[in-house]
Formats: sequence, C-alpha cells, structure tokens
Amino acid sequence: MGLRVVGAGLPRTGTSSQRYAFEHLLGGRCHHMSTIPGHPFNLGDDWNRALKDEAIDWDRLFDGYVAAVDWPTSLFWREISEANPDALVLLSVRDSAKEWWHSVNATILQPARMALAPDWNEGRALLDLLERFAGTTKWDDPSVMMAAYERHNAKVRSSVPPHRLLEWNAKEGWGPICRALHLPVPNTPFPWVNRRSDWG
Repeated sequence: MGLRVVGAGLPRTGTSSQRYAFEHLLGGRCHHMSTIPGHPFNLGDDWNRALKDEAIDWDRLFDGYVAAVDWPTSLFWREISEANPDALVLLSVRDSAKEWWHSVNATILQPARMALAPDWNEGRALLDLLERFAGTTKWDDPSVMMAAYERHNAKVRSSVPPHRLLEWNAKEGWGPICRALHLPVPNTPFPWVNRRSDWG
C-alpha cells in the first residue's frame, strides 16, 4: 500500500509527536529514528547503504509502516516521496533556524559529540547523518547548522508540488494535518512528547 505520509521535517521539529499522532490517525506504525533498534549510532544495513548513495528498496524498508518521519527519513525525503507518489509530504518547522539550533544543540548534538572521541567504537551513523545534512564535517558550528536548516527547508518548499506539501509547526496541532489527510480531528489532545526538558 505504501506510505501515506513522508516526513521531510528535521529532528527537533515535533517528529516524536508526529509519530504518535500518525499512529493514532492512520492506525498503523510510523517509522522514526527511535523505531530503529540500533539508533542513533547503528541504523542497519539499508540505511547505511542509503548514506553511501546506494540503491534502496524503499517499499521493503518501509513495509508495514503507514508513515515515516524524523531522521534518517527526512534526509531522503525526495527519494522516499518519489517512491510513494500519493503520500503527503510534511515539512515540520520551528519558528526560526536559531530556535531549532538551540533545541538540537541541547539534545541530539550531545551524544554526537561523544562519538567524536578517539576511542569511540559504537558506530558513527549519527555523525554520517549530521555530515550529510550539513554538507561538511563542521556540523558543530551553529552558523553551519542554521544555514543547513534553511537550505533543507527551502529545497523541500521549492521541490514538492503544493497539493502534496504541508508545512506545519507543532503549535498548530491536529488541525492542518487532519485537513491535509481528509480525516476528522480526534477528540484527544495532540500528543506532545520528547520536549527538550525531557532530555536529561
């Protein structure tokens, strides 16, 4: 059947909340970094091949899922959306690149920095994702990351046909998502999870 939603939004743009929201709305599993057993440093053979720009059977990779959000999906949004031409492409955003960077800096960059240690031996998939996103090994530079955030979002906006694209801020909750999917708004609160304060 294929994916009904392809998340093009970057981590720390409400992707964990999206996971639970889509599972509730669509009645199936939503792929997210947290659903990968070895995350964030070991993503498995398929994603490792994707990061090397090798051909991937996206249908097989997402078999059993109704939606896919967060990294690594959003780094391959173009290929995945082409493989699922009827899927909604969801670009989730923060209010600004600076706000996004502060959230990333306080959360996912912390374990990434640990992986830079000379004696690190637990895999480097998160570093590969960051380097691919930033276009450089200098991903720990705020200006580099904010520019990459703006560049990524601009590319999605300019590439996805308007009828397929929903740009969404987590503060908007259920409404825009449900309208885009032609589904009724649930009678339950939107699932706010994985806030920055949840990271120890």
